[in-house]
Amino acid sequence: MATAQGMSGIDVRAVTHELCAKLPLWIDKVYQFETRTLGIRLNGENHAKYLLLIEAGRRAHLVKNFPVPPKNPPQFAMLLRKYVSGGKVLAIRQHGLERILIFDIGKGDLTYRLIIELFDEGNVILTDEAYRIIKPLRHHRFKERDIVPDAIYTMSGTDPTGSPENLTATLAGDHRDLVRALAIAGMLGGTYAEYVCRTAGIEKSTPAQKADPGTVFAAVQALFDMVQHAGQPVVSATSCEPVVLAAGSDSTPCDKNRFSGFSEALETFYPMTKAEKVRVTSKPKLSEAERIHKYQETAIKKFDEKIKKTEEVVAAIYENYQFVAQVISSLDAASKRLSWQEIEHHLRDTSSADAKRIVTFYPDEAAVEVDMGKKVKIFVHESVEQNAGRYYDVIKKFKKKKEGALLAMKTIKPKNKSVRHDIVPMKKLWYHRFRWFVTSDGVVVLGGRDASQNEELVKKYMTGGDLFVHADVHGASVVIVKGTTKKMDEVAQFAASYSGAWRSGHFSADVYSAQPNQVSKTPESGEFVTRGSFIVRGERTYYRDVPLAVGIGLVLEPQAAVIGGPPAVIRSRTKTFAELKPGQYEPNDVAKKVLRQLRQNISPDEERLLKGILNTDTVAAFVPPGGSDISGTP
Repeated sequence: MATAQGMSGIDVRAVTHELCAKLPLWIDKVYQFETRTLGIRLNGENHAKYLLLIEAGRRAHLVKNFPVPPKNPPQFAMLLRKYVSGGKVLAIRQHGLERILIFDIGKGDLTYRLIIELFDEGNVILTDEAYRIIKPLRHHRFKERDIVPDAIYTMSGTDPTGSPENLTATLAGDHRDLVRALAIAGMLGGTYAEYVCRTAGIEKSTPAQKADPGTVFAAVQALFDMVQHAGQPVVSATSCEPVVLAAGSDSTPCDKNRFSGFSEALETFYPMTKAEKVRVTSKPKLSEAERIHKYQETAIKKFDEKIKKTEEVVAAIYENYQFVAQVISSLDAASKRLSWQEIEHHLRDTSSADAKRIVTFYPDEAAVEVDMGKKVKIFVHESVEQNAGRYYDVIKKFKKKKEGALLAMKTIKPKNKSVRHDIVPMKKLWYHRFRWFVTSDGVVVLGGRDASQNEELVKKYMTGGDLFVHADVHGASVVIVKGTTKKMDEVAQFAASYSGAWRSGHFSADVYSAQPNQVSKTPESGEFVTRGSFIVRGERTYYRDVPLAVGIGLVLEPQAAVIGGPPAVIRSRTKTFAELKPGQYEPNDVAKKVLRQLRQNISPDEERLLKGILNTDTVAAFVPPGGSDISGTP
């Protein structure tokens, strides 16, 4: 059972089964909230979203919401994003009954393992397929193993409850009674060990070596089956269990709260971390109008304080009129005979009470600061009224500022809240840095933007089930079809449009396709293959006179993004759309024209929400190289 100290091996098994039921999953983004607390955003099928919270050494389970992540992600989170974001979760498993959760993640041709340790102080460790450590959350050297980069991550080889043979060997070599042998050597813990003894019908004080291993193994497997398939999680004040054990047993909480899944029960049981508390107590974000209003209120308060203090200074001057006039008269006359240093030295040495009231000298301004209950600066070459006038000017200045602030508060009207609140930006996927589109039958098609990307697509991302496509002209994108599609007309138009044919002003081009095993970088004797170019041997499939055209549009559902590709495909998926054909305008000018056209068909509220999505850069990413015209415009 899970306690405040952490989850048990049985709890990890329940969470593992719950996560496996949601496969296939893809790693979206990794966060690090505190030193030991991480979060992984997972994407499932049919746009499902899951949040996995990991507190190393304590717990790992799904939650409804993450804490607010730091503005600058820690180094370990950035490293995990680099290696596993966009990767597919191939498997999720527990090592035996230990508190170790392992994610196998495939990305490209590589496989990584993310190992989550929930025992002792805990750790999160990224390794390659051979368990060579790339980076751990915490570096540590133990007597038996090292958790440092380039070391091999090792685990115990035997699972005591993994097979009848393993359990037989475990019980035969244990000199304790059955319940203790199951709890410690079998890693079941006291509560579940007693439950297995009851289920097997064997007295718990029976020596482990005399117990029937077959009966005990059957009871253990029945417990595992109940944890994985018939779980009814319960939470008490001191524990959280994945199943309801037999009624009346010591481990059954008296006050049971039932939950739909074990993760939901764990989220309820564990107290919030510091980062989660920040999320709850954080102040609501103010709108622009509310921020301005609050700023003006603060400014008015400061203006009132300045006015009040300055009025008190003027009052002090007139209450001490005779004294101020005497100070002005004496020091004005003295300054004509002595230097200010000599005047200050003389007044510091005198025992006169009035002289002691002059606390500071300002020779460069011909002024002194006088203590009249308030410290007031007096300019000795000006009259009492002129000195008071200086402070009246200050009062007028702040009163004018106050009037301006009050007027601004009246004229600022809060903007109407946006009608749309459901615009969600499209998640950045690994292939979005290439040219790309998705055919009308759902197959991803990729194209290189330059010679370097052409090389990368063929060498790194083209696999046996793909199709190599290329325009039959010099200087064209390598196009890779990631799967089988019946819409080769769309693929051919994509390949023809992003080729030298567009730059040359042609309106059609021939395109061919070939299998990956026909594509090579190995030239014949005496030949040379430039970077980004390839040799295609064998029979090709040709598509003749393919028309050149590119569509660029704005899609809002289910996620908002600017997309581009064959016009027929893009038009059917977007709210607003523009079609390009070879023409006279430079790519940058065309991008600006397309942006204006797309914005004409969306509301002001949508335009504001799409500020980071609909812009010149996102449009320019789909504009072909060379001159273009927008279809339907002069």
